[in-house]
Amino acid sequence: MGFDSIVAEIDAEIARLQQVRALLANTGKAMRLAERTTTAKPRKQRVLSPEARKRIADAQKKRWAAARAAKKSK
Repeated sequence: MGFDSIVAEIDAEIARLQQVRALLANTGKAMRLAERTTTAKPRKQRVLSPEARKRIADAQKKRWAAARAAKKSK
């Protein structure tokens, strides 16, 4: 391997590392920006009506009963 080819390989490696560094630096900025925007305003808690909670509970009980019936029939 000649001196010129070694220098060319080192230059190529430096260029690749600079590209990776630039990508990582941009990712860090994006992450900091995302942290800033997500901590700015907390989400409102969703509230379900008692009727909606009962419908959901009844539907889940129906699914559990179907699963138990399927398990017994096997």
